[in-house]
Amino acid sequence: MDNITLEPFMVIGISVRTSNENSQAATDMPAIWGKFFEESIMAKIPNRIEDSVYCIYTDYEKDHTRPYTAILGCKVSSLESIPEGMVGKKIESKTYKKFTAKGNLEDNIVYEEWLKIWNSDLPRRYTADFEVYGEKSQNQEAAEIDIFIAVK
Repeated sequence: MDNITLEPFMVIGISVRTSNENSQAATDMPAIWGKFFEESIMAKIPNRIEDSVYCIYTDYEKDHTRPYTAILGCKVSSLESIPEGMVGKKIESKTYKKFTAKGNLEDNIVYEEWLKIWNSDLPRRYTADFEVYGEKSQNQEAAEIDIFIAVK
């Protein structure tokens, strides 16, 4: 698995401050996903340039064991107009290692892939990591979700 360098991009969406401690993220993440769909957040994101949903993990207090911010949103062309209740974030150009979770979404494939990442010896940056829920994520039984981890 080679390192790849991604161009900077911007995202607008909703956010939550959470942690993997005491399984807090196991409560917060389903809640933010529920809000994203129940309140049709995607339709309210201005300057959206694609329909893929990005789940970004950023503003790490230290590493994946400490609090961080999760942003659920879409790639946009500008951060000039951020609706009330939403946040904007520019993801800088960095080197990433790409992982792909494949299989049935009900089998927690994304979480299982994260377990592998957390238990690896990757030289992580803890700047901004993210999942991309694109067209291949739509088939729940045979989904593919890309996970990008910022590395040194």
